[in-house]
Amino acid sequence: MSTSIAAHPDRLLPADPGTRDIARNLLKQVEDLPIVSPHGHVDARIIADNIPFPDPTELLISPDHYVTRLLHANGVNLSDLNVGKSNGADPREAWRIFCRNWHLYDGTASGYWLRSEFVNVFGIDDSKINEANADEIYDQLQKIVEQPDFRPRELFEKFKLEVMATTDDPLDDLSAHEQIAADKSFSGRVLPTFRPDAYVKFQGAGFEDKAQKLIDTAGDGRTGYEGYIRAMENRRTYFIDRGAVSADHGTLNANTLKLDPAEAARLFEKGLRGEATVEEANAFEAHMTYQFARMSVEDGMVMTIHPGVYRNHSPETFDKFGADTGHDIPFAMEYTRGLQPLLGDFGNREDFHFVLFTIDETVYSREIAPLAGFYPSVYVGAPWWFIDEPDAMFRWRSAITGTAGFSRSSGFIDDTRAFCSIPARHDASRRAEASFLAKYVAEHRISEDRAAEIIVDIVDAAPRRVFKL
Repeated sequence: MSTSIAAHPDRLLPADPGTRDIARNLLKQVEDLPIVSPHGHVDARIIADNIPFPDPTELLISPDHYVTRLLHANGVNLSDLNVGKSNGADPREAWRIFCRNWHLYDGTASGYWLRSEFVNVFGIDDSKINEANADEIYDQLQKIVEQPDFRPRELFEKFKLEVMATTDDPLDDLSAHEQIAADKSFSGRVLPTFRPDAYVKFQGAGFEDKAQKLIDTAGDGRTGYEGYIRAMENRRTYFIDRGAVSADHGTLNANTLKLDPAEAARLFEKGLRGEATVEEANAFEAHMTYQFARMSVEDGMVMTIHPGVYRNHSPETFDKFGADTGHDIPFAMEYTRGLQPLLGDFGNREDFHFVLFTIDETVYSREIAPLAGFYPSVYVGAPWWFIDEPDAMFRWRSAITGTAGFSRSSGFIDDTRAFCSIPARHDASRRAEASFLAKYVAEHRISEDRAAEIIVDIVDAAPRRVFKL
């Protein structure tokens, strides 16, 4: 008999029996709705080519920095997990390491998602995961991923994915997206997202070469800052023509500046020469955040910002394994003053959608909810990264609802590189929303009929509305 907690129908629902009954009824309204995923990091090529996942380690461990960072914190070498630029480790041995340390994930969001994946995607009892069973489970998973109905496109349909957005370099030719769109046998939507960070941050690796290539490729023959701005605009049009609905910006902070064109050009030239100071680099990024808002007003792209993360905090890890390998760390944020130049000019513009994400929970009720509760353009981004876990989801909804209500949030985003975690993450969000609304019903703050309408809007209509789907 299975002792899996991931199979329990009341997982994440309230402990109080009366409130739990309400939450069960609310969950029924949305648990079978299709998944709309307007922000994530799955590579479109895996959907385009539909090739089998090679092994359990590459599917569930190596690409998921949520998983690998905790192993690293407990003494595991990332090279033994085939993370980032490392390669050559035995995937079976990496799996054994993971199973040996499975207990580390108790209480974590990663542990919840992984349990849900094992039980609900692969049919494996998560209570059996341990070092002694590692090889047996590995072999079982390997047989599963080799089956035709576990290829990416088949899983896309099995997961009830309707829309999945990727995150793409401005100079990507988007051939994988074109291939998917042209295939009439595939009904899902896989949308590119314009992500220009590497072409904005002066101190990023290879900025000079990237910026110049952007100008040469799409600047319409113009040079310098003028060619740079024109190239950004042209590449956004290229993305829109291939289905993109949004542009995402992993900014340092939420600062925005409206610089004089001559001053912006001066800073850009210093950036190209590698001579800009940290202050000048930050000023140019803040200026470009303003410029990207101006572009979104003109071309209709939804604008999202994901600030407040100290990227590549460990130089040693970055040198060995590269970016996005688990050592990006949040820091405290401020939005109200920083966004005033942008919102002062564009906050009331018709059809401008501006989604604010954060990892600093202190700003939800203090700044982001009040901004979204006034400006028609501003929406509160869903809990992201370190706080897209059940307790934080509840705190987030509690912090924003009193000021912004239920209508000013973005809908859930899974922000994942691990394809098989998508249904688990969306399921967790739906259960958290049902639990929060059930509390309001039990406290006679809203009716149960109204809560049923709200949860459908939160889960299904909100992401469509906010991301113009």
